[in-house]
Amino acid sequence: MAGLGAGSEKEAALAARLAGLGVKPEDLVEKFIRAGGPGGQNVNKTSTAVYLKHLPSGIEVKMQQERSQALNRFLARRTLADKLEARLRGARNADAARVAKLRKQKRKRSRRAQEKVLVAKHLRADRKAARTLPDLDA
Repeated sequence: MAGLGAGSEKEAALAARLAGLGVKPEDLVEKFIRAGGPGGQNVNKTSTAVYLKHLPSGIEVKMQQERSQALNRFLARRTLADKLEARLRGARNADAARVAKLRKQKRKRSRRAQEKVLVAKHLRADRKAARTLPDLDA
C-alpha cells in the first residue's frame, strides 16, 4: 500500500489497522473514475476519484475529496476501515444487549416485585369475574 500520498507513518498505521480488521489487498476492488465539481482541468481530464469495494463485507466507498488520486486512495481506505469498525462495534453492541436481556429475564424477582405482580393478577381476575352475566334463573 505504499505511495498513497499521506506520509509513510500514516500509511503504515492504516495498513496495520486494515490488517487488524482482516482486510487483505486481494479482497479490495479499486477503480479510478473522473471526479466532478471544482478542480479545473485536473479534475475534468484525469481520474482522481477512487471507488473502493470490500468484497467479503460488500462495503463500498467513493472518495473524491481531494484533487490527488493518491490522497483519495488513502482517504478511501481510511473511510473503509471506519465503516468496518462501526459494523463490528454494532455487532458487539447487539450481542451485549441480547446477553443482558437474557440475564434480566432469568434474574429472580425481588419480593416487592413479586407482590406487585400478584396484586396486578388479582385485580385482573376481579375485573374478569365482574364481566360474567348475572344468573337470572335464581
